[in-house]
Amino acid sequence: MSNRSRPSVHPFDIEVPQLTEPNNGALPDETVRMKDVQGMPGTPAGLVLRVFQFAFAAVAVAVMAATSDFPSVTAFRYLVAALSLQCLWSLSLAIVDLYAILVKRCLRNSRVLGFFTIGDAITSTLTFAAACASAGITVLISSDFNNCGQNHCARFETSTAMAFVSWFLVSPSFFLSFWSLASR
Repeated sequence: MSNRSRPSVHPFDIEVPQLTEPNNGALPDETVRMKDVQGMPGTPAGLVLRVFQFAFAAVAVAVMAATSDFPSVTAFRYLVAALSLQCLWSLSLAIVDLYAILVKRCLRNSRVLGFFTIGDAITSTLTFAAACASAGITVLISSDFNNCGQNHCARFETSTAMAFVSWFLVSPSFFLSFWSLASR
């Protein structure tokens, strides 16, 4: 399958010409390439989304790892692990998007889109779960225990907020990849 469509003609307006020679499954010359929706894999907006996903996830990991007592809380360790995976995933796909843009390749292959969609679904689910767990612990420490003087509440809150922003930026990538895959 390709990312091309045939021009639409009402059947009563003109007759469709018959092909006189076999074209071995290739599309006729009058095919029109479908437009890439910005934000999809292989587009400049898709590259920007991946770079911002990586940046916010990296900031969240760096801020959380800079605290001395984050390893004592399982939710914070989970946040660092999930966002480290998000960093690797987003950076890898940013490199693929950059390559596709530079060589003017379309990333609408079913297998590639399926891989992107599944990877985005997994990393976004892990990122959202880690951000929610960290937010719960942060609220517990700051509001319920009133123990921010001994902990790094501002850093925990900053890291958790960056994790939510990273998740928010992964969501359009997932939905656009899924939409493109489903509309094939």
